[in-house]
Amino acid sequence: MCCGFLALVLFGPRVFGAFWWLFQPMTWQLAFNGVFGNNLWWLWAVLGIIFIPWTTIMFVIVAPGGINGWDWLWLGIMLFVDIASYGGGIGRKRIPNYTGY
Repeated sequence: MCCGFLALVLFGPRVFGAFWWLFQPMTWQLAFNGVFGNNLWWLWAVLGIIFIPWTTIMFVIVAPGGINGWDWLWLGIMLFVDIASYGGGIGRKRIPNYTGY
């Protein structure tokens, strides 16, 4: 049960991003090509899906209209979520009477 949840959390946003890119490639091209303005937009999208999937998904949502105002807050929150997913649970063994694993 725990392993299934962990797999969903780790691979869920990556699989969602890959399917979204597969079914709506123009949205992804507009988001990344409009900002980076080169022919390697797909490389940034692939690296984003692999390393910072939540931030990449939010970037695709907010970037086509231009990143203004509150968009930076949403991108920052998603970046925090991505970083926390890599470092989450480090101190759990130090909690007294914790029997999670």
